Amino acid sequence: MELQNEEYAKLQESTSEIMRRWCGHANVGIILGTGLGGLAERIETETIIPYNEIPHFPISTVESHAGRLILGRLEGKSIVAMQGRFHFYEGYSAREIAFPVRVMKELGASTLIVSNAAGGLNPQYRAGDVMLIEDHINLLGANPLIGPNDNRLGDRFPDMSEPYSKELIKLAREVALKNAIPTQLGVYVSVPGPNLETRAEYRFLRTIGADAVGMSTVPEVIVAVHSGMRVLGISVITDMGLPDALEPASLERILKNAGEAEPKMNAIILGVLRAL
Repeated sequence: MELQNEEYAKLQESTSEIMRRWCGHANVGIILGTGLGGLAERIETETIIPYNEIPHFPISTVESHAGRLILGRLEGKSIVAMQGRFHFYEGYSAREIAFPVRVMKELGASTLIVSNAAGGLNPQYRAGDVMLIEDHINLLGANPLIGPNDNRLGDRFPDMSEPYSKELIKLAREVALKNAIPTQLGVYVSVPGPNLETRAEYRFLRTIGADAVGMSTVPEVIVAVHSGMRVLGISVITDMGLPDALEPASLERILKNAGEAEPKMNAIILGVLRAL
C-alpha cells in the first residue's frame, strides 16, 4: 500500500506542475515516435514544458526525440503531445516508460494516439507504408502493470481483447481512403532493442504473426487500456526485415524514410481528430 501511495503521489505531483503552467483540459493524448515529431508544429501551442522540468518524468536520451510536452489545440481538440518518448533500451522500466500516459489521463485525455517507426516483416509491405495497428505482441520481457495495483488507476486484470479501438481503426481507414493514402492493417511486436534483429529473429517474429517490429509502444498501450483510454496506434514502416533479402539498416536511412512517410501519418491523425 505504501508503494501504491508513493506512485500515486508522484503522479499527482507531475500533473499538478503541468496544471500550474497550463489551464486547459486535455481531450486527446498523442505520442510521437522516432522521426515523427513534425506533427507538433501543427499544434496551436499554449504551453511547452521540457521533460526535465516535470517532476518524476523520465528524460529522452535518443537524439531524434525532442523531449518536450506540448499542450494546446489541434483540429479543435485540446491536446497533450509527447514530442519524443522513452524506451526500454534507455534503461527505463516498463512502468517508467508508461508513466506519461498516466499523466495524460489525469489531465483529462480519454483517447491516446500513439505512433512509432517500425521495421516491416510482412513481405507485402514496403518502406514508407503506414500501418494501422490492430493488435500487438509483447516481447519486451516486462509489463508496466507488474507490482502492486492501485485501483484508483485501473483494474488488477485489464481485458486486452481490443487494445486498439476498432472504432478508431475504422475511422482512420475512412480518413485514409478520403485522402488517397494506402494503409496496411497489422500486428506490431515490441522487442527490447537497441540492436536491430538478426535474420533468424526476423524469421521468428514473422512466424509468430507479427507484421512490423519496433522497440516501443506496447507499455504505453497497456497502461492506456488499464486506464480506460481508447487507443489508435500507427506505425510508419521505415525499413524492411525480410530475412532472405536483408540489407544493412542505418539510423540515417530510417529517419529519412520516416520523414518521407510522416505527412501521410499526419494527414490520418488530423482527419481522425477532426472527426472525433
